[in-house]
Formats: sequence, C-alpha cells, structure tokens
Amino acid sequence: QLQLVESGGGLVQAGGSLKLSCSASGSIGIINTMGWYRQAPGKQRDLLARISNGGWTDYADPVRGGYTLPRNDAKNTVYLQMNSLHAEDAADYYCDVQGTSFDVYWGQGTQVTVSS
Repeated sequence: QLQLVESGGGLVQAGGSLKLSCSASGSIGIINTMGWYRQAPGKQRDLLARISNGGWTDYADPVRGGYTLPRNDAKNTVYLQMNSLHAEDAADYYCDVQGTSFDVYWGQGTQVTVSS
C-alpha cells in the first residue's frame, strides 16, 4: 500500500510564491509517475503537472513556465513550486501516484488561499 501526504498550503499574497510538498511512504517501488492537481470550489479537479520516475515532466498550458516540479528522491517527495500566484490559483491542491499496475493513489489535499 502507498500513502501520500501533501503539505505546504496556506495563505499567500497575490504575486507571491508557494512550495507544496507531496511525500510518499509505504510501497514506493510501485510509483510510475506523480502528479499535482488543483480543484477550486465547484469546479473539476484539473491536472497541473506530472513527473515520471525517470524525471520526465509535463505541465498543463496554464502553468507552464510558472510552476516547476523539484523533487527529493531521498525523501520520496515531489514539490510543486508555484510562482506569481493570482486569486484564481486559490484552491485545494492534490497529488497522486500512478502505479506500475495502473493503480492510482491520492493524498488528502492541501488548501491554498491567495489574498489580494
């Protein structure tokens, strides 16, 4: 079994930056890719970015160039570095793992609030 824990959410001023963490524990050997999603109230959960075991990354068009995915393999952690945040970036942020057997695991989410 694999467990994911997100952290790092909170209140940030518009124009500021925030770094979210997604830490994996348990059966980390099944990890194929890790991704970050965002879900605003009343809206669907949208994929923001994904990173593979080999370090390949892909970003959704709205965040490409503004967000990055640094990672710390020793800590089994992938980060979501968000820069130049706007009010529309306020949402719950989730990470997921797509396993080698096409199984999917989710974290509990972390909330980001952006003040103007």
